[in-house]
Order: sequence, then structure tokens, then C-alpha cells
Amino acid sequence: MMKIAVFGLGYVGAVTAAGLAARGHDVVGVDVDPYKVELIGCGRSPVVEPGIDELMREGWASGKLSATTDPRVALDQADVSLLCVGTPSTSHGATDLTYISRAVQDIRDAIDQVAPPASGHHSVVVRSTVPPGTGRTVVAPVFAEELPTGWRVGTAMCPEFLREGAGVADFFDPPFVVVGSTDDRTQQAMAEVFDFLELSIHRVSVETAEALKYACNAFHATKVIFANEIGRVFRPYGVDSREVMSLFCEDAKLNISPTYLRPGFAFGGSCLPKDLRSLQHMARVNGIDAPQLLGTTTSNEVSVREVVDRVLAAGGRKVALLGLSFKSDTDDLRESPNVELAERLLGKGFELRVYDPILNTSKLIGANRENVMARLPHLDRLLTASPQEALAGADVALVTSSATAIVDALCDANPPLLIDLIGRLGREVERVVGYEGVGW
Repeated sequence: MMKIAVFGLGYVGAVTAAGLAARGHDVVGVDVDPYKVELIGCGRSPVVEPGIDELMREGWASGKLSATTDPRVALDQADVSLLCVGTPSTSHGATDLTYISRAVQDIRDAIDQVAPPASGHHSVVVRSTVPPGTGRTVVAPVFAEELPTGWRVGTAMCPEFLREGAGVADFFDPPFVVVGSTDDRTQQAMAEVFDFLELSIHRVSVETAEALKYACNAFHATKVIFANEIGRVFRPYGVDSREVMSLFCEDAKLNISPTYLRPGFAFGGSCLPKDLRSLQHMARVNGIDAPQLLGTTTSNEVSVREVVDRVLAAGGRKVALLGLSFKSDTDDLRESPNVELAERLLGKGFELRVYDPILNTSKLIGANRENVMARLPHLDRLLTASPQEALAGADVALVTSSATAIVDALCDANPPLLIDLIGRLGREVERVVGYEGVGW
């Protein structure tokens, strides 16, 4: 078992830290936010994810999981540092590497002040999504100069493949484990870190590992857009595009995978939008045409615009929005298309009430809170305590969550217009007189 420092305690970092602690590693999380550190210090999770609370409690109770704001505490005799910090978009769409650079420098500064690992080798591994070349130009040079006696540092890229809302399950059952590094001891260290997965390690170049996550996320976004466009095209013909795509997905030989390939609302969250912007930026600076990437972003915006147009055409002024986070089972509001939808409706003068079964504004922290408050500063006034309260007197119900309480309330309320944005509300809701699908 190893001592592992996890830098950044957001969705990826929190799940990674709790998961590794559950498999016996001694894990110390590091974050600049003292509130996150305090929560973990009490055995509580700073993020909302199915299964994460139990893992946090178990890790804290066993003494395998702790957290600190001081990198020196985490680095003292540590074998591995995992960088799970944010990599948001700049105003031009490039990837902002400020937090990566800061974490790397924090590690280098701490090395001068703490004891080395027993093996004398420390691995600095990026888990955050970063453009190809980041490891070579931003991370590795920091450790190229002379290090204190007893320290040798290797660097690597080991991308994560965690979906919010299924992060814990994905951590213990990833599609693959990929490590990009030129350092054999770092490759071996990562094989030991993830030995419990019983998966072969794909050993690749650093740049390949860095590019892989962008390729995956771009394809995921493309699948969302493809399914949505199929839904929009066939809806005027009376075709239920969910049935079309269900059959389409049975072709596992050519159509690859059913994940994301279902008609619904726009994609959002902390990964797909920013990674698409980053890919578009990379294409622009190198003079490469990538029209599908640009078209994906444009088509995603059309998904939001079309719903607003349908609400305008309905003629009513009172709207209930049931579900605000970008997907069920998470409270992540970053780049949520539902937040965009709410903002546009308010801007057009609609009376809006919002219910989300997961969201608790008092628990929103960090970038998640900052982003939503910048767009919906009066969010607390919009939120209701129950779906019934949101639906009372509503002319239009926009539904992005299939929570049981919401489904039951919709069946009782029978709103004049009910637009299903996810396609998983069940036959009982689809029999409501005012029911319409977003793409069917």
C-alpha cells in the first residue's frame, strides 16, 4: 500500500481519494478550500455522488483518508501525487492551466521541506484533462532541476473516465487504465496504485494519454448531438425517435455503444463543453478546419433555443422547471443547459419556479456555486421545496429529472404543456394530456 496525495477535492478528486482509501492506500487530500477539507475531516463528502458518502465515512473511520490545506502534510513520505485540480476554459476557449501549474509548484516547494518516500521515488501524475504537451512543457520541467537528497521524481498522465452521477461506480469499473509516461518507475507505481482493478495497464506516450480524454469527450458530445438531431428531424413525421435509436443501438458491431445515443436535451457539465472549446481552440491556432466540432457546439445551443421557442409559442407565462443540475444524481450546475434555459426564460419575462430533488444551495461550494450565482443570482427565490409547489398554476412544465417525486407530481398536476427533456419519465407521464417530448 502507498501514501498518495490527491490535489483537488472536487468531483474527480473526492471520488479518487475515497476510492483509493477504500482499497487500502493511505490518502491525503489537498485543497485550498478549508470547507472541503473540514468536511472530509468529519467523514463527509464535499460533493454529491451516489455512494460517495459511505466511502468517505469508511475512509475517515479507518484512518486511511484525511485532508489538509498544507501540501507539506500530504507530501511527507508520499509515493504518489495525483493532480485532480480544475482545468476550466479561458475567455478564448483555451484550457486554463493555472491550477495545474500551482499544484505542481506546491509539490516542488513541499519536496524541499519534507521527508522523501522510503523508495526514494515519487510520481507526479496528472488526472485532470489537459492539452497534449502539458506534461512535457508544464509539469516535467519543474522537477528537472536538482532535487533534495533522497528524492527522485517521475511524471505521468493517467486520465480519468468518471461520469458525474456514476463516478463511484466508474472508478471501480473503468473502461481501461491508461498511463502515459517516459519513466518506468512511475509506470510501475501506477500499476500498483490501480492493481485492485485487475485490468491491464495501457502504457502509452504522455501526449497520447493527454489526447485520449479529449477524443472520448468529443465523441460523447457528438453522440448526444446526433441523437438530438435525429429526434428533431423525425418529430414532424410523428416518429418516436427513442424507438429509432433503441433499434439503432442494438447494432453493437457498427454503431459502437448506446451510451449517450438517445434523444434528449443539450449536453453540459464540467467536461464536454470546455473540452470541445479546447479542441476548437487547438484547431484554430494550428489553422485546422474542424467543422463537426464547431457544429456540435452550435447544434447544442439550438437544443436550448428550440425549447425556449416552444415555451414562447405556448402562450402561457408561468413555467415550472423540474431539475436544474446538468444531470440527475448530482448537484453540479457548471454549464448546465438547464441553468441556461432558466436564464433565457427569466430574460424573456417568464415567471419561473424551479425544483431539483438533489440541489441544496447551502451546500454549493467553489466554482459550482460561483458559476450558478453569476447566472442566477436570485436562485434561492426561484427554488421550491416540492415539485407540487413548482407545478401549482404552471402553464408549462419543463422536466429534466425522473425522480419519483417529480413523476408522481406530474401525473397529479396534468399541466397544460409538459415538455419531457430526457425521455425517461415512463408511460404514465406520457399519457398526460399535455405531454410532448423534446424530440419525439
